[in-house]
Amino acid sequence: MARIKRLMSFLPLACVDRDCEDTDMDIVTPIAIGILYTLLASLFREPNRQNFNTIMIAGAGAAYLNGGLGVWEFAFAAVITVLAYHGLKSYRWIGIGWVLHTLWDVTHHLFGTPIVPFVPNSSAGCAICDMVIALWCFAGAPSPSQLQTRLMRRPVRPGGVP
Repeated sequence: MARIKRLMSFLPLACVDRDCEDTDMDIVTPIAIGILYTLLASLFREPNRQNFNTIMIAGAGAAYLNGGLGVWEFAFAAVITVLAYHGLKSYRWIGIGWVLHTLWDVTHHLFGTPIVPFVPNSSAGCAICDMVIALWCFAGAPSPSQLQTRLMRRPVRPGGVP
């Protein structure tokens, strides 16, 4: 029964056996945490920002050790370590690491143990947060001022559509 509830909890629109307001917070809070992470990490200047993010994805790769999936936990940590190493040269590799960690979060949410043992949906929330960070990394991990500059430089097409 616990496994069925966990499977259903990843379908927030279903609102099965839960209050829908709680479901909204299960989505909004991880997005806010992801945005907060990107804002705080963007305070670092390059190359420290990239090095910091490399350390973070390497640590995230080991977050689930002893998370219920046996030897696969170590294999995943090894893959993330390789991606983190390549992330020292390119944010793309860090972004790929966060996408893989998102998939690992979903796997743990459905079949393993949650990342925070006393919060059953913590792995689902982590998956949402990780995708925010991954998208930021795929964008080159811009600071808010760099992002604003990019948006201001977008050419305007005839008719006022950027």
